Amino acid sequence: HAISWPVLRAVRRRHSSLTILHIDAHPDMYDAYQGNPRSHTSPFARIMEERLADRLIQVGLRTVNDHHRDQFDRFGVEVIEAARFSDDLRLDLTTPVYISMDIDGLDPAFAPGVSHREPGGLTTRQVINLIQSVNQPIVAADIVELNPARDIADLTAGVAAKLLKEIAGMMVKTRG
Repeated sequence: HAISWPVLRAVRRRHSSLTILHIDAHPDMYDAYQGNPRSHTSPFARIMEERLADRLIQVGLRTVNDHHRDQFDRFGVEVIEAARFSDDLRLDLTTPVYISMDIDGLDPAFAPGVSHREPGGLTTRQVINLIQSVNQPIVAADIVELNPARDIADLTAGVAAKLLKEIAGMMVKTRG
């Protein structure tokens, strides 16, 4: 998820108000990992420290620990864990949106080609519906963590392409 941080710096320069919709199995909110505050487990802590977004909404999480909960409180992160996800979820969005889609937010049954598989995730349809429910301009996005070496019959690559198409379509629809 290292790409999100510099991209969000650029997006924030253009948008004074911004919400991040982060779909992932992991919060990526560690203060540091093995002494490295810039590790792949830490970008959203740095993003929120730099105030690159007004809101961070994390959806689909399945590996939350006490340190993460402390970080959620510290930064006011809104969390919807996979176990509490509802098909009729509608986010109350009031600012432009940046979507950060980590492919491992999906259940490995739908996207096995990721580095860190976490069972119990969202379905492809749930993620598409969530993206299609965004009612504010989607101004930028990233899709990360596709690992072709672990993919099966290019299933995950196809899902990533579908999500890219859905996000791009919503960017046009919301005039982001």
